[in-house]
Amino acid sequence: MELLNFEGQSVLDSRDVAKMIGKQHAHLMRDIAVYIRDMDQNPNLDSDSFFIPSTYQSGTGKNYKCYLLTKQGCEFVANKMTGKKGNQFTAQYVTLFNSMKEAIENRPQTILNQLHKEWGVPTTLGGALQLAANQQVEIEKMKPKVDYYDKQMRNPGLMTVTEIAKDYGWSAATLNKELHKRGVIFKQGKHWVPYSKYAGKGYTQYEPFDYQHSNGQPGVHNNLKWTQRGKKFIYDLLAKDGIKPVTEQMNLLEALEA
Repeated sequence: MELLNFEGQSVLDSRDVAKMIGKQHAHLMRDIAVYIRDMDQNPNLDSDSFFIPSTYQSGTGKNYKCYLLTKQGCEFVANKMTGKKGNQFTAQYVTLFNSMKEAIENRPQTILNQLHKEWGVPTTLGGALQLAANQQVEIEKMKPKVDYYDKQMRNPGLMTVTEIAKDYGWSAATLNKELHKRGVIFKQGKHWVPYSKYAGKGYTQYEPFDYQHSNGQPGVHNNLKWTQRGKKFIYDLLAKDGIKPVTEQMNLLEALEA
């Protein structure tokens, strides 16, 4: 069992929570539906801050309903319980959420160390100045050919999966399917989200936009977008299987024909 990352927040699947508290999932779903109904009667409460409606797919391919529980949702369920099981559940979810919080707080240094390990990015001012000087020398020595990486990977800003998919001549659905097949993202309801092991690597960010619930209450939805670091990750991941952007494929053909 592990925490999932849904639109930038840590959540637990109601199926996992049901196992943790020793209750049938159908019974927990019934209880949560009651909690949501009671909350929605108060305009000052937002049930989505506790329980997020979602779905999962069975082995037969059929979709079933479930909920994603935020930390507040877990606390709400725990407060309804007493005795040994309630204490054990509280200890488990507190440990999980605190571990994720610690990982997030340490993320900047972790990313910096990873960049230094993988790419040789300096971690000191002196090292950065020396790297800049070395790079200037190399730039003056050569005139590099403009390829896919030069034109695309260095573009600033966030990108949608549709924009990245176009580079490969794919649709967004095809690219999402390929990333899902490789264990990078999974679907929660109508949204694709990264697995927790990729959530803290700087590959994705969320851009919020406002909308209204059916009851007229305002809400905020977050769109998943990929950073340039995330685009480089996708590029390297697909390249391992010999999948290259269309422009690189064309350049290779031209080189072979020359």
